[in-house]
Order: sequence, then C-alpha cells, then structure tokens
Amino acid sequence: MKMQTSTTLALAVAAVALGGGSCGASQALPGGKDAATTAITIYSRARPGAIPADTYRQPGHSAVPGYAVVRQVRDIELAQGRDELRFTDVAALIDPTTVMFESLTDPTGTTVLEQNFQFDLVSTERLLQKFVDKPIRVDQVRGQTTESFSGTLLSTHGGVVLKRDDGTVQIVPHNAGVHLPALPGGLITRPALVWNIATQRGGKQRARVSYQTGGVTWWSDYNVVFTEGRNANRCQLDVGAWVSIINQSGASYAAAKLKLVAGDVHRSEIDGRSDHAKAMPANAAELRSEGFAEKAFFEYHLYTLGRPTTLADNSTKQIELFPVARKVPCERLLVYYGRPPGHYGFLPSPATDRNYGVATNRKVDVYLQFQNNEASRMGMPLPAGRVRVSKLDEADQTLEFVGEDSIDHTPRNERVLLKMGSAFDVVGERRQVDFSIDTGRKTMTEQIEIRLRNQKDEPVEVQVRETLYRWVNWEITSRSHKFRKDDARTVSFAVDVPAGAEVLVRYSVRYWW
Repeated sequence: MKMQTSTTLALAVAAVALGGGSCGASQALPGGKDAATTAITIYSRARPGAIPADTYRQPGHSAVPGYAVVRQVRDIELAQGRDELRFTDVAALIDPTTVMFESLTDPTGTTVLEQNFQFDLVSTERLLQKFVDKPIRVDQVRGQTTESFSGTLLSTHGGVVLKRDDGTVQIVPHNAGVHLPALPGGLITRPALVWNIATQRGGKQRARVSYQTGGVTWWSDYNVVFTEGRNANRCQLDVGAWVSIINQSGASYAAAKLKLVAGDVHRSEIDGRSDHAKAMPANAAELRSEGFAEKAFFEYHLYTLGRPTTLADNSTKQIELFPVARKVPCERLLVYYGRPPGHYGFLPSPATDRNYGVATNRKVDVYLQFQNNEASRMGMPLPAGRVRVSKLDEADQTLEFVGEDSIDHTPRNERVLLKMGSAFDVVGERRQVDFSIDTGRKTMTEQIEIRLRNQKDEPVEVQVRETLYRWVNWEITSRSHKFRKDDARTVSFAVDVPAGAEVLVRYSVRYWW
C-alpha cells in the first residue's frame, strides 16, 4: 500500500515543523541591495540538442548535465572567539567538498575550524521516520465525527502502521491527522552551510563563500534564416543565437553576475565516467552594451553578461547570445554517398567477398556550408550548439522549418557544415558492374557504376563520395569523371547533372596486398 498524505495530515505535520526549535547560530545579515552580491559561472556537459523537454518540465526527474560555481559576498556578524555561522539559502545540490569561506574584513584573524553541510530536511516522511517506535496521536474522520486514538508508530514504509494502546495494529487511512509531540532534532527547513569559526575581532564583517553545485546547465540554439542565392549552389544566411539556462539546483540566484564557459573542461572521473564540461555558443563583433562579452580564457572561451540577471530555482531562462549576423554567404551542397546507412568497417585482411558492401543507397543529402570569418560577417568563436534553419515562404511571408543540425566547438576562421536532410528530386543509384580476384598475384579489381538523376527544373552539382574500403593499397585505373582524393581511402567526384537528366559515373579500382 502506498502512503497517501492528505491535507489534514500535511497540515498537522507542518504545524509541528514550524513550531519547532530554532538554532542559535549567527546568520548572514540582512541589508540593502548591495549587502550581498552573487556571481555564478555555469558549465555544461550536454550534447548539443540532447536535453529532453522533460528536464524542463519535471524538476528532479532527470539529471541536468552541467554544474556551476557560485560565489556570494555577504555581510555577517560574529562574536569574538569561537562562533557558529549558518547560511541557509544555498543550493540543495551543492558539492560540500568544494565549499570555501573567506573573511574579506579580517582574513588573517578569522579562521574556519569546521564546516558542515546540513541537508536533513523537514518532510512528512522524515518527520514520521523520527517517531518510529514512539507514541503519536491520530485523529480519524468518520462521517461527521472525529475519532482520536494514540499508539506506537511501527512503520512508515508503504503506509503509516500504528500499534494502538489496546494492542491492535492499524494502518492509518489517508484522511487522518497525525499529531507529533515535538519537532525532532536534526531536521531543518532548508539546506544550510554551517561553519565553526574562530575570530580575533567580533562584530560585522564582509565574507565571501564559494562552492560548486549540480542541477545547473546551459546550451545554445542557433536560429538561421536561409535565402536563395543567384544560383542553386549559392545562398545567404541570417545567423543569430540564444542561450538557454536551466536551474534545478535547489536555490535561486537574484541579481547575479552571470558567466558561461564554453569548452571541454576536464573533471576527474566520477563513478567510472570521465566528466567533460561542454558549454556552448558565442558572441558577435559588436555586442549590445549589456549583452554577452566574449574573451579567451585559459584554453576555453568565457562569456560574461553585461547586466545582472536572476535565475529562479526550477526555471529556465533564455538570453540572446549575440545579435543576428546578416547576409552570411553560404554554399548549398548535394552529396551522394552510395553505400546505404551503416558503416562498412575496414577489416584486418583484404575484403575479397565480391558482395561485401555492394548494397545501394538512393538518398542524396543536402548540406549548407559557410566560413566562420569576418569576411563572411561572422568571425566569432561558436561553441557547440544546435542549429535550426528556416526559409521564408513568399506566398504568406512565414518562416518554415527546413532542417537542423548540431555543431561542435568551432573557432574563428573555420568552416561550418550543416546537414539539412535529403533531396526530394535528386536521387542516386550505385551498383557493382564487375569484380575479379587473382589470388596468385594477390590483386582484385572492382568496377563501380553510379547513376544520378535530377528531376528538378534547374541543373545541380552533386558531390559523389566513394570509400575504397576493400584494402589499404589501391589505385583507380579508369574513370569517367575527374576525382579528388580526400584521404587515404576516400575519393570524391564533382558531377554536374542537367535539369531532368541522368548522368552516369563509372570507375575501376585495383587493390593489391
């Protein structure tokens, strides 16, 4: 039986919690708007575009792939000698081993002797667990009357099980009110950092506290608008970006100074997993004065928001990362990779089976390519993120989604290649025309034929990519089109296909070992 806690039960327990004892430790002092300042630097371990929507909608149901470093400066008051200081508004997912306390007023005369993170929070379940094998009183509603009885709490697992004073055992129903005699020691209403401090001077001081917490991450989404160019291959892009931040750390950060780190920041292995922080995108050449400012930082990139912002707990926030870069020149590419989806790996010996890897793929893939340099109106570091591309429908002036891809961290002056999908009106067909093997001379010859059909009303250029995977030693002995050697086992043919026409590409390759 699952335990069901009604409003009656919850209110009775809450009354005990709120009426319980208080702690005599020193607290951070209230003050004006400058009495406490907060800075938060966020790192992300999310793969671009891989954070599910449930992460936003159901806090705590899935792990947020990131973490943050939080720094807070507060006014405090300490008694001379030894005193205990308590901070209650800290993240529930704090890593207590990363906590650092420093007095800015008297750094040499103020010493931390002990520090503790207390997280045994008040809840119905925790309160009841504290009273197992102890007497409690129950009010049970029966119609218009209420029956009160007392007994010893035996268990809270699967329901509240009570041994009444008359010796009978009863499962407390969901509409019962439970009365507890007192708030048990050790339970608190909010997570707290507690320090045992020795100080040579009492009174007001300024202190800085820093720690790492989980439950915080960020990522970027690039929003791109595609415009046709003067021919089928040329185009223009309007490129903008927004950063999204999730805070499920268990604390809110009001008027905080926000920084985002982009790069692969290594952390030590936890539970056998290597933890690399992967944060996301970047900044344009001329930013709004209160937008993000980008700079190189160690081997990463750091983005600092020029204004304070508030990150509420269990919330998401979107901030423009950089202004839209207009009319970025781009190139549309059609690429035909004749092998079907999947990977034919390279074998430790020659692949002499004539049927190995001869199945055909009909899809011709569509890519957009642009240079991330100042000449293209870009020239900014682009950390990993998801890129969504839309195109304007002139008929009703609406933007229609045409594809998306993700990019890895991309420095300035590098190429960006985005896969949009597969062409509808351009198809390919690949087949093996001939195959022979000479085991004595340890050679084999294969002839491949590729047919490209263009059903569009305009000519297109298709890049045909072929992987020569049968063995490491090869040479192309005949061909119908010029080819480019891309790497040790890959060649490309640039093929012009007229409108409504079919073009045949044929080549022969000889392997030896």
